[in-house]
Amino acid sequence: MSTIKKVVLAYSGGLDTSAIIPWLKENYDCEVIAFVADVGQGEEELVGIEEKAIASGASACYIADLKEEMVADYIYPSLKTGAVYEGKYLLGTSMARPIIAKAQVECALEVGADALCHGCTGKGNDQVRFESAFAALAPHLKVIAPWREWDLRSREALLDYLAERNIPCTASLEKIYSRDANAWHISTEGGVLEDTWNQPNELCWVWTVDPEQAQDQSETVTLLVEKGEVVAVDGQAMSPYQVLTTLNEKGARHGVGRIDIVENRLVGMKSRGCYETPGGTIMMEALRGVEQLVLDKDCFEFREELGLKASHLIYDGRWFTPLCESILAASDKLAEPVTGEVVVKLYKGQATVVQKRSINSLYSEEFATFGEDDVYDHSHAGGFIRLYSLSSRIRALNEKKQK
Repeated sequence: MSTIKKVVLAYSGGLDTSAIIPWLKENYDCEVIAFVADVGQGEEELVGIEEKAIASGASACYIADLKEEMVADYIYPSLKTGAVYEGKYLLGTSMARPIIAKAQVECALEVGADALCHGCTGKGNDQVRFESAFAALAPHLKVIAPWREWDLRSREALLDYLAERNIPCTASLEKIYSRDANAWHISTEGGVLEDTWNQPNELCWVWTVDPEQAQDQSETVTLLVEKGEVVAVDGQAMSPYQVLTTLNEKGARHGVGRIDIVENRLVGMKSRGCYETPGGTIMMEALRGVEQLVLDKDCFEFREELGLKASHLIYDGRWFTPLCESILAASDKLAEPVTGEVVVKLYKGQATVVQKRSINSLYSEEFATFGEDDVYDHSHAGGFIRLYSLSSRIRALNEKKQK
């Protein structure tokens, strides 16, 4: 007899989680509560979702608006680290998972649940991200992962399962691509992308205009940055979420933020996806532009190291760990002087910093000029170079002696 009495399911309203609700009730004889995280996936994804959950057998459906918190407390701190996974991916899917898992745990504790459930498959990264967060935040709650237990292995099987139980579902066999959206990005996988020799077609892109079809007139956008955070766009103060949605709109119409990548999943396999992150691409370029002005060589190098490490921690679902906390704290300290104004030009898929200034800038035109100056004595460079290369000189002399 199952000891599970009440389960909180991370519910999306899609085919998988619609089937999970009755499956949980049948196999665990438990009450199922659907938890929906609004992370900016779009209003069309949320319309009627509570009614759909109840129709599938859930006793209740809770919807949490996490958009502002996600951008302010997860995306902005990640941006300060400069995290980019495998040189290209701005971590759109993995960026949303910690806050969803945290809110799901909070819901479970509030309603007195015994277990947490997710609809992640056994092939993907998300199962690790969710369950690592669960382990850090509520280790006493049991975790149920139906894809690792049930014998439903295809879309057809899931549709048949729901039909047999007269549970309504709008899904069909026609779905070709798997997509995941939040305020930060949208991903597309499957379909023609499963063969790496196939070019993405127009169905692989959802948010952004084809750069080749984007308007011929470039557009500039001015970002105000304070301590590593974008606080205003074109002179208008905005919340982090407002900044992101504004830049998403501007970037999308110029085809900014598209990547087609084959990445290394945490579980060992490679996967291919088309990701669109228009606003995030603009912000990333702007922040790096200010950093170029205000961070000295050692600090910039350290920030790059933090970004590389943070990208793997976030991708691998290790947000709620002491190491991630330490990296975020270090990057927050490094970002203290990252204040300035940046102008980014948007044109046919590109976001390019064309103007930048900062009250904390270490750039000095007097020292950097190729023209005549009165502040730099070129003869000083000789002594510096001799000391800087001293170890190489000594090594070469020793090698000569030994010959």
